[in-house]
Amino acid sequence: MRKIALNAIRQPANLSIDAKLMREAKGLDVNVSRAAEAGIAEAVAAEKARLWKLENRATMDAWNDYVEKHGIPLEDSRQF
Repeated sequence: MRKIALNAIRQPANLSIDAKLMREAKGLDVNVSRAAEAGIAEAVAAEKARLWKLENRATMDAWNDYVEKHGIPLEDSRQF
């Protein structure tokens, strides 16, 4: 899980959350704001990773083709 800065500048937001889930969270003393923030941070990180893979797909494919044809560079020097 990602760490979230406790001193970060926060912005109010209106969210619609399942009523049963909210009751459970409050009953368990879950900090709903921090939990939502953590979930949003995870979603942002996942989307950034997905976009990075899309943007770099051609390079990764080219590298995989190279390794397939020529093997891993400096493989003879590997100690493991």
